[in-house]
Amino acid sequence: MNAPSKVMTAEQAVSHFVQDGDCLALGGFVTNRRPYALVREIIRQRKRKLYLEGGPSGGDMDMLIGAGCVEIMMVSYIANSGYTMVCRRFRDAVENGRILFDDYSLDVQTIAYHGAALGLSYVPVKNMLGSDLADVWGISAEERKKHPKLPNQKFVIREDPFHPGSQVCCVPTPQIDVACIHVQEASPDGTCCIEGAQFQDLDIAMAARHTIVSCERLVSDEEMHRHPERNTLTGLCVDAVVPAAYGAHPSQCFGCYDYDSTFYLCYDKVSRTQEDFDAFIREYVDECPTHGDYLNKIGAEHLTSLCVQPGYGYRPGLKRR
Repeated sequence: MNAPSKVMTAEQAVSHFVQDGDCLALGGFVTNRRPYALVREIIRQRKRKLYLEGGPSGGDMDMLIGAGCVEIMMVSYIANSGYTMVCRRFRDAVENGRILFDDYSLDVQTIAYHGAALGLSYVPVKNMLGSDLADVWGISAEERKKHPKLPNQKFVIREDPFHPGSQVCCVPTPQIDVACIHVQEASPDGTCCIEGAQFQDLDIAMAARHTIVSCERLVSDEEMHRHPERNTLTGLCVDAVVPAAYGAHPSQCFGCYDYDSTFYLCYDKVSRTQEDFDAFIREYVDECPTHGDYLNKIGAEHLTSLCVQPGYGYRPGLKRR
């Protein structure tokens, strides 16, 4: 007997599982397989006071910040690499004190996600010792006490109990409410297949109380179970499956399509001021109430031009700048 279907629209999944004040973790890597379709829906529903976790972050998080959805962010890197080296709405919000943020090294943040997936409250690392990441806190201990989802301290340095005279940095793991990831294939029971690099997606999906998955292709449970060696994530970790072809656009999705340089160049310009950014959100989010409307806005001919060439994994001849 088949398991109950977890297939939902983006509107249903976000409305049901994402609440104001949640700790939200996003999958992908900078301009690779980012869950843009889900992020646009979060913005449409005007979720507020979110606490963002995302490791190597991209323009989807920048959009959430610019749209006023974010109160706190933990970051190791946020850019649209090759187009905007530091995302502009993020930078403006930090410089003007509109969001709280703290930074960890990229490897430490992803190690913390793995610890969270294992159910650990902290992970001991050495990576930040001796750097100003250990000396400078973006969010003070006093400020942290005002926010129940934040640990009271950025980390605690302790002597290594197994190697006297050596120190370790004990980094708290995030308490993730909702993880959003985009995959190539998923089935109604929530089983997922990620082709190519997996990044932190498995860890945040396993660590989260709720996981929303958008997918390029929705296939039957029977088809997914026919080749279990290909599957990446069990449906036990997934609460909602959202069919969304080109759901990672404008980022790339391995085996499906390349990143959209034209769109990234446009976003680099419109994100320079809040006024232009607000107009962008009206045009590409609010006036496109569904993912299908968004795809129609981008246009089938343009989307098709991004499709990867079989055997290459990318689109040869695609204009990058």
